[in-house]
Amino acid sequence: MERHIQAPINKEEAAALRAGDYVYISGTIYTARDAAHKRMYETLAHGGALPLEMENNVIYYMGPSPAREGRPIGSAGPTTASRMDKYAPDLLDLGLIGMIGKGKRSQAVKEAIVRNGAVYFAAVGGAGALLSKSITKSEVIAYDDLGTEAIRKLEVKDFPVIVVIDSEGTDLYETVMAE
Repeated sequence: MERHIQAPINKEEAAALRAGDYVYISGTIYTARDAAHKRMYETLAHGGALPLEMENNVIYYMGPSPAREGRPIGSAGPTTASRMDKYAPDLLDLGLIGMIGKGKRSQAVKEAIVRNGAVYFAAVGGAGALLSKSITKSEVIAYDDLGTEAIRKLEVKDFPVIVVIDSEGTDLYETVMAE
């Protein structure tokens, strides 16, 4: 099924999504990769506040290339999601509702997705230049010292993703392999 949704995403919208749905996201999403996730994890371990609210937000596992003149961002392809698996359950428990990446997720992440009514989306790897066309604005909001791994606030319009793991735990990778 094809769906158009607005980010941030509430629990009811997340619950309506099914593994295999083609989704076009418009609104605000955030980027964070390995180094930013590690820093957020350490911040939480020391009782600190995160630089962004997790509740109902979506994190895109992406580190962009430099923007070309007149564009808000460079190539913006997804990063392998499993590299964030150590950190994802804690962020999901804080209200993170969606993650965008590529590749499989651990059992602990799947359990946290179900426990929190969240979803995992995949963006097409190797299509970073095409994906960047859906990004209308990019602003570093935290960890500027991390360069391309800084946390960015993105405004997106019809950003194309596929639901891989839905809020009920159905995993598209597993169902396709079974078929």
